[in-house]
Amino acid sequence: MSLGEVVSLSPKQERSIAEANARLNIWSGAIRSGKTIASLLRWLMYIANAPRGGALVIVGKTADTIARNIFDPLMDPAITGPLSRRILYTRGAPTANILGRRVEIISSNDARSENRLRGMTCAGAYVDEATLIERSFWDQLLARLSVKGAKLFASTNPDSPTHWLKKHFLDRAGELDLKHWHFTLDDNPALDPLYVANLKLEYTGLWYKRFILGQWVVAEGAIYDLWDPDKMVVDSLPPMERWLSLGIDYGTVNPFDAVLVGVSTPDVQGQRRIYLASEWRWDSRAERRQLTDAEYSKRLTEWMDDLPDTYGPGTSGVRPEWMIVDPSAASFITQLYRDGHAPTMGDNSVIDGIRTVSNLIAADQLRVHRSCEGFLSEIGSYAWDDKKAERGDDAPIKVDDHALDAVRYALHTTQAAWVPLMDLAA
Repeated sequence: MSLGEVVSLSPKQERSIAEANARLNIWSGAIRSGKTIASLLRWLMYIANAPRGGALVIVGKTADTIARNIFDPLMDPAITGPLSRRILYTRGAPTANILGRRVEIISSNDARSENRLRGMTCAGAYVDEATLIERSFWDQLLARLSVKGAKLFASTNPDSPTHWLKKHFLDRAGELDLKHWHFTLDDNPALDPLYVANLKLEYTGLWYKRFILGQWVVAEGAIYDLWDPDKMVVDSLPPMERWLSLGIDYGTVNPFDAVLVGVSTPDVQGQRRIYLASEWRWDSRAERRQLTDAEYSKRLTEWMDDLPDTYGPGTSGVRPEWMIVDPSAASFITQLYRDGHAPTMGDNSVIDGIRTVSNLIAADQLRVHRSCEGFLSEIGSYAWDDKKAERGDDAPIKVDDHALDAVRYALHTTQAAWVPLMDLAA
């Protein structure tokens, strides 16, 4: 297959494809840097001439990520040209047909997946988002690549420098039959320069180093390092285009916290922003009394009914579009349904949620009303856990983060609704 006739490639992509002839071939680096396309095209070339007598396998974290990250590009004629018609796959199916070869599809998020792998003899494998794969699954996959000439191809965003993939494989490339290519955002000349410039502004700290520079760096220091209370804390609210969500972090012994979120109408520059408009908090230790689920629901409803219009036009009696609740609060979610609300279970992907909030702060698209005292008291001390970072895990210190969790649920779970509004404003 002639790559030049299918898709325009950067020199680094072409070089990595031409050199990917080791037993283990790994592309890592920044988002949108071209690493995934290069690895997929090399995988496609490998399938066309793969050894017989063994299975071909595609591995990803979930069925959805496999479909989105692997098959959407492979089946796009703009990327694979006429070969796209020879790639047959139905989302969620256990197998695909690629260039006439049967390919097994395995989601490593499924507890049964490693058992399925144990019975295989493999001639080739492609792994998407390799840092998200469990080490035991990875080791089992390598053991199954026993056909003569079998090869593995993998792509990944970088993680902690102590992650097992970095420490035990990439750092030992000279000892192993392994080739590794590192990509930065600037390695993809096909991207719109304005998009690249905006992305570099939107990511900060840890995220900038990993997702722009493609570095394997440890999480350290303050999480929201660009938080600027002098600019981002306000005493009044503009009119809201949408009352977006109410994020709720449930607590009994720990504080219960709810934060109301709105999207403002465009200002004179056409800029919309996310506003944390108001906060309700119940700290059972300070109040010397715990509330029941029914009492929480009643007081939350009364709080929304009684919000004064002085917070901003239309605040009194507000009912946001979504009520996003801590996913661990099953009994409280049931109580809200009984009381006529329509709660949604929050997305508790902690790191992704932190990144969502970080990007809003970096893009200067977040404002917080001064009445949100819990959030304002917590954000300045919100920091990465050094001990967990040493073990290769990115995690915040779980102290005084109740309003922060409520905001994370409210924003990350609803980002499909508000991100297009921010894009239009930009």
